[in-house]
Amino acid sequence: MSTSFIDADDVGVLESPEAVLSTLDREGNRRWIYPVPSKGRFYRRRLVVGWALIALFVALPLLRIGGHPAVLLDVVRREFYLFGAAFYPTDTFLLLLLAVGLGLGIVLFTALLGRVWCGWACPQTVYLEFVFRPIERLIEGKEHVRKRRDEGPWTFDKLWRKGLKLAIFLVISLALAHVFVAYFVGWDRLLTWMQGSPFEHWGFFVMMAFTTALILFDFGYFREQMCTITCPYARFQSVLLDPDSLIVSYDEHRGEPRGKGKKRDGLGDCIDCLACVRTCPTGIDIRDGLQMECIACTQCIDACDEIMDRVGKPRGLIRYTSERALAGEPTRIVRPRTVIYTLLMLVVGTLFTVALVSRGQYDVNVVRAPGEPFVVLPDGQIANRLRFRVRNQTPKATAFTIDVTAPAGARVQPVGVMPVPLEAQQMSRFEAWIIVPPEAFTNGTVESTLVVSFDDGTVEEMTFPLLGPSS
Repeated sequence: MSTSFIDADDVGVLESPEAVLSTLDREGNRRWIYPVPSKGRFYRRRLVVGWALIALFVALPLLRIGGHPAVLLDVVRREFYLFGAAFYPTDTFLLLLLAVGLGLGIVLFTALLGRVWCGWACPQTVYLEFVFRPIERLIEGKEHVRKRRDEGPWTFDKLWRKGLKLAIFLVISLALAHVFVAYFVGWDRLLTWMQGSPFEHWGFFVMMAFTTALILFDFGYFREQMCTITCPYARFQSVLLDPDSLIVSYDEHRGEPRGKGKKRDGLGDCIDCLACVRTCPTGIDIRDGLQMECIACTQCIDACDEIMDRVGKPRGLIRYTSERALAGEPTRIVRPRTVIYTLLMLVVGTLFTVALVSRGQYDVNVVRAPGEPFVVLPDGQIANRLRFRVRNQTPKATAFTIDVTAPAGARVQPVGVMPVPLEAQQMSRFEAWIIVPPEAFTNGTVESTLVVSFDDGTVEEMTFPLLGPSS
């Protein structure tokens, strides 16, 4: 265990009310922190969860469900695949319900469990605490050694350590950039681009270089400031949390008044060792109360538990609790906001399920083709050129034909060959002339009934106004 008794000068704690952020001084300059890992029971659990999540993050674009990646957010082609379900731009209502459901889930999750996501599952925390910082410690040494070296002059020892660390960080950032981009283009296309010439897919290489640079900057330099300055989730904390929410907190009633020394007459259990501050990855003092910079990573719990073991005091001076529990009242899981959030999630989830199940196997859309609104043929009949967009939303290939059943005497002249083949999950555009006798028009228009028939027997019928001469 690496936690030890230290002085305030060694940890960069807030010096005055003007120093509003643990990572900034009063002049706004960056204050580098060197968190010491406290490898207690929560750290070991987070380590297992973290590496399981890293494996999951990498695997999601690789795993295939129904012939497609488990998660693919193809913005360019406007196709989204989530665990076997396909979504398209025409599924606006479904996507809206999905977004609202996710938002309500975040709100309910936070109201119940606080910022457990930030400390246990957020990729920023997982990669920083279990990949980048361990490599940094391996190359540059323990925190007090690294701090002293960073504050000293540039030497060969400092140069080669920094250079090696940067090179390894660059390789990892490049790998993570490929994983990230795979969520949006898929591994198949990604591998094709990687094997081709940079000049053939220069946009991909520029995008990959930019993404790699952002990841390297984030985990190599910006680090905890992503949580304390940039991420909006911390700002929402004051709205999403309530006195019954689960938080990591210091028990002021038990710990105060704090003080050093073996003689504890009149003093609380806190011996003011600052171990909780030294281990905090965002550099805060948990004893100052609930703060938006706290990511609930439990490092302070592990650090304090070790100190309590050493001094013969019970664990739990810093623990998972709630503000209501700290005040000596029972924590309520069922309360108005959690009931309302749950009911809203059930409503949204039901609407989403019904809409998804009732969604048709095929999506058919028809518009007027660009150009003249109608054409008068040599025999006097009127022709409208229409453009059909047909999407196969099933996992099987099919084919379709187009027909017209009204008005009387109307017929279809395809621009191409029918039936039109359509692969699984494929969208096809097809144009056809709808030819109508001139006497069918009234005041220059007539309602037509168009029928799209598929190989499996499915029939999609729609009406569409056709244009013609007004007299």
